[in-house]
Amino acid sequence: MRGEVRAPSGGRAEREDMHIEPGVVHGAKMALSYATAAGAGAYGLKLAFDEARAHGAAPLALRSLAATLAVLVFFEVLPHVSVGVSEVHFILGATLLLLLGAAPAAIGLAAGLLLQGLLLAPTDLPMYAVNLTTLLAPLFAIQAVAERVVPRRTPYVDLRYRDVLALSATYQGGVVAWVAFWALYGSGAGAENLAAIGAFGAAYLLVILIEPVASLAALAGAKGSRGLARAGLLHPRLHHPA
Repeated sequence: MRGEVRAPSGGRAEREDMHIEPGVVHGAKMALSYATAAGAGAYGLKLAFDEARAHGAAPLALRSLAATLAVLVFFEVLPHVSVGVSEVHFILGATLLLLLGAAPAAIGLAAGLLLQGLLLAPTDLPMYAVNLTTLLAPLFAIQAVAERVVPRRTPYVDLRYRDVLALSATYQGGVVAWVAFWALYGSGAGAENLAAIGAFGAAYLLVILIEPVASLAALAGAKGSRGLARAGLLHPRLHHPA
């Protein structure tokens, strides 16, 4: 689910992309997005280094490629609907983290977003730092939540609905919060902007309800996929205690 914050009062183009549009955050204000994206990117690189050291560089590369392809499907194939300040997309961040791990999920989100911009929507590239922050910061939040709510002895395939719901709500809520922040930061707190932000947030409740079901279905399928885990295509935490 990416956030596309629309310029108020007809200031957006006709094309329906899935990003915060150029011009919503602009000028000197862009410096904040560069700083937040740099911080998120640095933390993602740390996770990747730790993952490669713990489980090997080749499995990390395989899972990162799988995450990138999944993200492109999320962006371009799955249904999306225009609501309020953005479009609601089914980007299943919690599912990516549970199946592939935090580092591959972060790489997949960053690479998928970049490829989508380079190949399909180059006018979105100026907002890459803004959109990258919006996707990665909630991912790192659910990594922290998973460490707290999932007992270390519990493999991810044995998670309960309430645990997966907590992860999904954290990710999708984080996306909504960042989209709202960028919209307010760039366009102010006018009544029209606030109403559009509210409509977008309300629409995301649907995603928060759907993603746990998708995650549980994926985890159920993964129970019989230990061979894929041994081949490095699924994260070891899926079938084993931490």
